[in-house]
Amino acid sequence: MRATIPAMTFYEELQWRGLVNQISDEKLIDKLNAGGLTFYIGTDPTGDSLHLGHYSSFLITKRLQRAGHHPLLLVGLATGLVGDPRGTVERELQQRELVVRNYESLCAQVERIFGFEVVNNYDWISKLNVIDFFRDYGKFINVGYMLTKDHVRRQMETGISYAEFSYMLIQAIDFKYLHETRGVDLQVAGSDQWGNITTGIELIRKTTGDEVFGLTMPLVTDSQGNKFGKSEGNALWLDKEKTSSYDLYQFLINAEDSEVISYLKRLTFLTPEQIMQIESEHLAHPEQRLAQQTLAREIITDLHGSEEYERAVQTSRKLFAGDYSGMNLKEVQSALRGAPQVQLREGMALADALVQTGICSSKREAREFLANGAISLNGTVVKDPATIIGKALAGGEAYIIIRRGKKKYYLGLFA
Repeated sequence: MRATIPAMTFYEELQWRGLVNQISDEKLIDKLNAGGLTFYIGTDPTGDSLHLGHYSSFLITKRLQRAGHHPLLLVGLATGLVGDPRGTVERELQQRELVVRNYESLCAQVERIFGFEVVNNYDWISKLNVIDFFRDYGKFINVGYMLTKDHVRRQMETGISYAEFSYMLIQAIDFKYLHETRGVDLQVAGSDQWGNITTGIELIRKTTGDEVFGLTMPLVTDSQGNKFGKSEGNALWLDKEKTSSYDLYQFLINAEDSEVISYLKRLTFLTPEQIMQIESEHLAHPEQRLAQQTLAREIITDLHGSEEYERAVQTSRKLFAGDYSGMNLKEVQSALRGAPQVQLREGMALADALVQTGICSSKREAREFLANGAISLNGTVVKDPATIIGKALAGGEAYIIIRRGKKKYYLGLFA
């Protein structure tokens, strides 16, 4: 029997999906349900690509647009040049040229993925002089008020520069400028931005008397509280040249059973009824990983298209079966990330190659492994120590995958 749930308002669905952490005023609920708000969400160009953590936050733009609201995406060149407080230690300032390159890359990326108008706070912040900054903005925000913000209070213990301390005021100016010039009445962000959002609300109230609103979403994390999209300390990038669709697929297909339904709610546009049906089937047969497969399909297709998703699935199946046919070097390197890479020379005997690359400690050991069928080349067991290594053996490719035993892989590259 197909799962059904009572009809929900837009705000109720946001709550059901786990997308509401805080709202600045209960009045916002009716406004969200009614549609017609112009809102913005922003990021700083600290890198040349967004990562999966950004994606989990930025999806709110599409949801709000579908509910009749108008989005603006801010890529903050000005705030990127200043640096925001992390609540731990002071950030190192990046070179201006690097920040500008990151800004240009991010603009192109967010326009491609989300398709909305991008604005840059450098356009108005760069026009301020120091006196105007203090008289028109700094005069209205109390230092005691700023010190109550969590990220500032935490960083006070290790030291915070005046530049990073002023970051929340610059972000408040962004909100005020966009409110006055573009009719923005709502700022949306992750929960770690609540202090910056409320500073903007306060600045607008004191300088114009207008009422504006803020909404934050919980940060998406795994069961250990690690930020979503982090894998062994490395971000999973939305740029497929930095993180392949295969790598993204592997991360998503291995999502924890305890968290995957929450991810489907927050990170896909499947209906509540569809998600509840998937949850029912997943609970009945968790070994089939239906929920994880669905999560991977929805996210990769949204980011890179259905062909990239199908390619990631086929690559995964081939590797599981030991079939490397039709895979290029980049795909193999992605699939075998972390495996040792060894240099090979055309015309070498296999036993010699195993010793010279360190795969085996001696020719005697190499012969033993070969005789026992413990060495395979591109998925095929090879027993003859005199087998000649070369691109012809690798099907003309510039690499060959050497497996020793059941789990030890090496990526051999021809010089």
